[in-house]
Amino acid sequence: MTVALDTSALIGRYLSGPHRRVVLDAMASDPVWCASALARAEALGMVDRVCDIPTDGDRLRQALRDDWERINVVPLDTRCLDRAAELSRSQPLRTVDALHLAAADRLPRPVTFITFDPRQIPVALALGYEVASTYTSRVDAAASPTGSVPARRWSGRGDHDDESGS
Repeated sequence: MTVALDTSALIGRYLSGPHRRVVLDAMASDPVWCASALARAEALGMVDRVCDIPTDGDRLRQALRDDWERINVVPLDTRCLDRAAELSRSQPLRTVDALHLAAADRLPRPVTFITFDPRQIPVALALGYEVASTYTSRVDAAASPTGSVPARRWSGRGDHDDESGS
């Protein structure tokens, strides 16, 4: 199995709350972690929105950079961009969501797609991915009127590695 993280999952790895446990459990279940090249830029850009203290932001950015070295990066090349365009035409997706899903679509199956964006869940399921999320069903995902992720904050504990020791 392969674990594919979107940006919400990549950031969720470090934040307190139920999202963190979902990400850590999924990542502990498989040593192959993947993300689109876009996820790093998006995650680093979100840091100041999820950290109240500047030094926490610095530590979170460093944790993201350190972990990025362990993630297999799917490039946003022509093949990926074309697939994202196909998904955007046929599914109710924002371009950024289509890019994450198109990147995951290039991975060998089975794929566990980790996301906390309810707009991506029905499409990920339709593409045949297992989905790890705090949303427990398509109904939960569809019920979110804004598609927004509940507010979370960085745990600030500096224990960004999964608790299995890997």
